[in-house]
Amino acid sequence: MTGPSKPARVAVLISGRGSNMEALIEACATPGFPATLVSVVSNRPEAPGLAKARAAGLSTTVIDHRAHADRPAFEEALHAHLVDVGAELVCLAGFMRLLTAGFVERWQDRMLNIHPSLLPSFKGLHTHERALEAGVRVHGCTVHLVRPDMDNGPILAQAALAIAPDDTPDSLAARVLTLEHRIYPLALRLMAEGRVRVVDGRALVDGAASPATTLINPRDEA
Repeated sequence: MTGPSKPARVAVLISGRGSNMEALIEACATPGFPATLVSVVSNRPEAPGLAKARAAGLSTTVIDHRAHADRPAFEEALHAHLVDVGAELVCLAGFMRLLTAGFVERWQDRMLNIHPSLLPSFKGLHTHERALEAGVRVHGCTVHLVRPDMDNGPILAQAALAIAPDDTPDSLAARVLTLEHRIYPLALRLMAEGRVRVVDGRALVDGAASPATTLINPRDEA
């Protein structure tokens, strides 16, 4: 991985509004941040996030999956573009395409994803509705390295919050999103600094410290 004197070259893949992409853009614009965004790619030409990326002065590319004969052809075009721009890390930020094992293996331990739940719980869609239906007291989000199985892979960072009695799926989603915007830049920074080692399926972060606080819900008044 590149060192502090040479920021890691990062491509971001989106399919929609690019909310987490914006958090990464802001982080990479911070002086001293160890990564730089070299390309924003969308599989949907109508994705609102493309305009946001252009407004931030970033290079954007559309690789429409519908314009390719099959998934391997789409992924070959995507891979060729990532190589062409010299991407060292790839961040999935609301990229709504399942990637084949072959593509994932090409980017093994160099491709990150963010998911709106505390993995391994609530993989897939509708995570906030499912968390409320399950009656869990704590919910959150996860950044992980991508593996062929959906929403699976070594966990880089997680953030949790207490579910309120009056939470709805929408209110919970909004609160979790604020946490997503905090931990995705954190995870990218750790990767770009070369501080992550994958050992026996776990991501170990050199020099990482555990927080001093504990989250208990409902609050213990004793």
